[in-house]
Amino acid sequence: MNIFRPAVSLFLLLTLLTGIVYPLLTTIVGNRLFPQQAQGSLIKQGSALLGSTLIGQDFTQAGYFHGRPSATAGHADNPLASGGSNLAVSNPQLAQRIDQQVSLLRSQNPLASRAVPTELVTTSASGLDPTLSLAAVEWQIPRVAQARHLAVSDVKKLVSAYTEQPRLSFMGPTVVNLVALNIALDQRLVGK
Repeated sequence: MNIFRPAVSLFLLLTLLTGIVYPLLTTIVGNRLFPQQAQGSLIKQGSALLGSTLIGQDFTQAGYFHGRPSATAGHADNPLASGGSNLAVSNPQLAQRIDQQVSLLRSQNPLASRAVPTELVTTSASGLDPTLSLAAVEWQIPRVAQARHLAVSDVKKLVSAYTEQPRLSFMGPTVVNLVALNIALDQRLVGK
């Protein structure tokens, strides 16, 4: 019994430290230093929850900026089933899906250039991306402006307001959060 007592004591101590004290401490510190992020980066309007800046939404109407295709199970942008399609570049299903997506995007965006941005036809690893590159968003501006009866210059200004620069230039591309941008588009129309 004397052999097991130190092992059991150490097990209980480590369980207490790593299972209770450490998670509690990180939760308290996170809520104090980063309250918005610690609560899920939620976007609220009054008491209504509109979304999160961390999880994409399936915007499909002409008056919204569309995100990357989502390969999540069940439905698009399903946070409970995050994952990619895992189709290889050599897989004919992937080529067929991309061709269909390009045709769809060209028909939905007749005022845009013929060169469809790659990220609008390829899925991401998570399937939940809330952001797109600035180039992919700018490609959609004519369609959104026309559908919402806004001047292209007004939509460009709004896109510029929701453009996020990387903290350091080598840390990634300039992106636009589509969830926040599309909500701002709706609020702009309500405010008129």
